[in-house]
Amino acid sequence: MEWEAVIGLEVHAQLLTRSKMFCPCPADYQLAPPNTRVCPVCLGMPGVLPVINQQAVEFTIMTGLALHCSIARQTHFDRKNYPYPDLMKGYQISQYAEPIAYDGWLEIEVDGQPRRVGIIRVHLEEDVAKLHHFRQSTGETYSLVDVNRSGVPLMEIVSRPDIRSPEEARLYLMRLRTILQYLGVCSGDMEKGTFRCDANVSIRPKGSSTFMPKVEVKNMNSFRAVQRALEYEVQRQIQVVESGGKVVQETRGWLEEKGITVSQRTKEFAHDYRYFPEPDLPPLVIAPEWVERIRWRLPELPDARRERFIAQYGLPPYDATLLTASKDIADYFEACLRLRPLEGDALRRTAKAVSNWLLGEFSRLLNLHNIDIAQARVSPGDLLALQDLVDNGTLSITMARGVFEEMFATGKPPSRIVQERGLVQVSAVEEVLPAVEEALKISPQAVQDYLKGKETALRYLVGQVMKMTKGKANPTLVNTLLKERLEALKKGG
Repeated sequence: MEWEAVIGLEVHAQLLTRSKMFCPCPADYQLAPPNTRVCPVCLGMPGVLPVINQQAVEFTIMTGLALHCSIARQTHFDRKNYPYPDLMKGYQISQYAEPIAYDGWLEIEVDGQPRRVGIIRVHLEEDVAKLHHFRQSTGETYSLVDVNRSGVPLMEIVSRPDIRSPEEARLYLMRLRTILQYLGVCSGDMEKGTFRCDANVSIRPKGSSTFMPKVEVKNMNSFRAVQRALEYEVQRQIQVVESGGKVVQETRGWLEEKGITVSQRTKEFAHDYRYFPEPDLPPLVIAPEWVERIRWRLPELPDARRERFIAQYGLPPYDATLLTASKDIADYFEACLRLRPLEGDALRRTAKAVSNWLLGEFSRLLNLHNIDIAQARVSPGDLLALQDLVDNGTLSITMARGVFEEMFATGKPPSRIVQERGLVQVSAVEEVLPAVEEALKISPQAVQDYLKGKETALRYLVGQVMKMTKGKANPTLVNTLLKERLEALKKGG
């Protein structure tokens, strides 16, 4: 039997507010010493009263609008009860019956075709404290609680079970994170836990419309981990069913180092949480005028920016899609072009050159060193200066790549590196010609191959000349001189 996956994702995004969800404590807990961003409210002390963070509500409305959701006219907060040690009050203030935003969609591209994934709800809640587990040399274990994270605004985005493969799940998450970053509501850092994902996954016979028991998978802290965990879990469920067993509805944790999911607990249902309206908070009325003011403040989103990059800068759709997938990279790209008041073909040539750097060497080094472009030491002005050295013939593109690598490592401007290394492209015929003659002399087989019609032999000969000149020879001139000499040999000259 052929099976298909049925996947729905629950994303928790910490919001970039200055204070916590229901108290005035600073929300910048990441680097703070343990238990220093706390007050009686987020500590869950008796008799304290929560107050709603207006900015968090507006961020959630912004997200709902960006995801094509309807916005509730009235909403309220609920108490979600569960007895975990990271929950200071013994319950979490969340939303259940009336979320702020609902019934939306997000579009992804699958095999070159657009496809919509439905959004059930976008709601607000508070994050929980963080547990730190330790093991002593004696083998005894203990845990410490850091309350700094407790109460940080947490937005939950719940998709419909419209995702049909682990790869689609990864694409959905990447797309959603990009939108949140463009909105400026969440940093999207999965490693730091500001953008977290739980997945509900089940299988069914392909073509069926029925739903089988689902498994919730947790503890995935990267896009790659989400895809790997879902691939494993789909295959595990297929093996269970095909061997005559039944899939149990449960929560399983992903073990990255082992590449498996393991059972953690039986999956809770809504009634297990004993939801009821939060008595310390009144219903929240969201006036249409408020929503419209927020709508007018929405920034340019990825799709619109992609289309503008194509129209304004003449970029190929492929380049525009990759550039706008990261707000920081798209911002850097435009920062480069703002330095040059160009128009027409000159603007398009410069835009394409900058795009090539960003999607090529720049991205390679960013990934290699695992840093964001905001942390890079190459300024937009220096990148343009490097491209100028290529355009005016001072550097070949091969030499420029070497210069860029040193720029990335040291932050030095390209002119200084060129001066220190003595890097100047050789474009004089009399300086390049000896290397061309030598390459022909030491590569008789390549010469014969070319004379027999193998045009690819020319690339080998060009490489030989570039090696002899340590990459300094103008490659266009090298090509021209080699072709002249080879054509002369063809004619018996």
